[in-house]
Amino acid sequence: MPKFLVIHPLKAPVTAEEVAPLAMKVVANCTLDAYWLGSWAQLNAEGKIVKIFCRWNGVNAAAIKRVLAKVPEIPTEGVYPMATIDSGDFR
Repeated sequence: MPKFLVIHPLKAPVTAEEVAPLAMKVVANCTLDAYWLGSWAQLNAEGKIVKIFCRWNGVNAAAIKRVLAKVPEIPTEGVYPMATIDSGDFR
């Protein structure tokens, strides 16, 4: 299944505890056509999350956008096709 990167710039910095209920809502709305695999969070100097980078599997970007539309509290910058490149590939 194709891989996608979804970027979520947050309106205000939040803690992991504050964003957890939204993450659970995303998981509850995932489908066989679009599901969240994991994330990385960009932190500010206080250790709060300012931007989230999520890795998804999806049949296409539209399927992921349909899931995210059910969680409008999370702003989405975009859904981008991606590939994973590991440093071990170059050893």
